[in-house]
Amino acid sequence: MGNEYRNEKDQKKESFGDLNKSITIFATNKGVNVVKSPVKSNILQALKKKELNFDEIVKVAGRSRSTVSVHLKELREQGILESRTNNHDKRKKIFFLNSRYIGEMNPNAIAEMEEGNLEFLIEHLINQGNPYEFFRLMFHILRVEMIKEGINLDPLLQQTGKKIGQVFFPELQNKNTEKFLEKLVKFWEANALGKLEVRSIKPIIIQAYDCFECEFLPNIGKSACALDSGILEALFSSHFSQEVTVDEIKCYARGDQYCCFILKLKNSKD
Repeated sequence: MGNEYRNEKDQKKESFGDLNKSITIFATNKGVNVVKSPVKSNILQALKKKELNFDEIVKVAGRSRSTVSVHLKELREQGILESRTNNHDKRKKIFFLNSRYIGEMNPNAIAEMEEGNLEFLIEHLINQGNPYEFFRLMFHILRVEMIKEGINLDPLLQQTGKKIGQVFFPELQNKNTEKFLEKLVKFWEANALGKLEVRSIKPIIIQAYDCFECEFLPNIGKSACALDSGILEALFSSHFSQEVTVDEIKCYARGDQYCCFILKLKNSKD
């Protein structure tokens, strides 16, 4: 009776207390899965960072053990997460993601965009005679419409950027970091991705102007260059032969005059 009461209480809490939480989207071997439950989303957000045991997940979820068990069972059945036996305690399990996080939707927090921004893009799209500019504006119109509907596919864009970076790395590779950066700057401009300026080597700080990905986006108050970040992450991870993190601290989409990326080795203390 006590467990049933707690379960009912948890369900009400989830239904009414977390309405503003985002809906997360994961790609599994069974296909794309949209997770609408805020509790499940919280669990999965935590598992994105590291593997967790059951007690740790209960703490993250803030729900009863029985409720968390039900959620974990459903997520396993959907192919989103999996578990293995704890090597130090065979009675316990370790849970981990068995899927890829590709984005989120927040229907209760649709960004309000000035109609003038979209009209500007459409007007220039109609008047374009340059195929490159035409497809560039089409890309921006798509991004603006997604933002207006509360759809965030940055994780998918970043993953796409990583694949692009992996493809082009052989053309740019050079053991000397400064020469590698020189080739990157030329590559970026030659492919009309924008203009790069290297502001620092340690850490690597790169400023981007005329950014292909975000220059025409409205001010959404956050960085929007997930594709570029993915490309840079893949290129420099390959160059240094270890994982590199990319932090975009300035962006046209935040109202800045340029985009700025700071690249660091993931395990570096500097």
